[in-house]
Amino acid sequence: MEYMILIYSDEQAWANMPQDQLKAVYGEYMSYSQELAEAGVIRGGSELAPSTSATTLSLRNGEVVTTDGPYAETKEQLGGYYLIEAENLDQALAWARKCPGVKAGHLEVRPLMKDPTA
Repeated sequence: MEYMILIYSDEQAWANMPQDQLKAVYGEYMSYSQELAEAGVIRGGSELAPSTSATTLSLRNGEVVTTDGPYAETKEQLGGYYLIEAENLDQALAWARKCPGVKAGHLEVRPLMKDPTA
């Protein structure tokens, strides 16, 4: 079964992080990514551009309206994700516990929906 590990953190903390600390954190993510790859469980993943680069779509009075920026102002923003293959939720959570993102924010682990028509 495929699971998304969604990484939420404070974008301002990242923007204000000293360069040496930022380099160390990226190193942790590279090591984690390598571990996922060596285990053969990674299916994809990426860091996302800042939420200020987002465009939000919503339906208003029957029309789709676009707005620059994120949907909601929150303390933590979705900053990236990993898509992994795991036998069950316990295995997905075990991988998520190793993700460096758990140190500076929080993670959400969610299974992908199976095709209901299959």
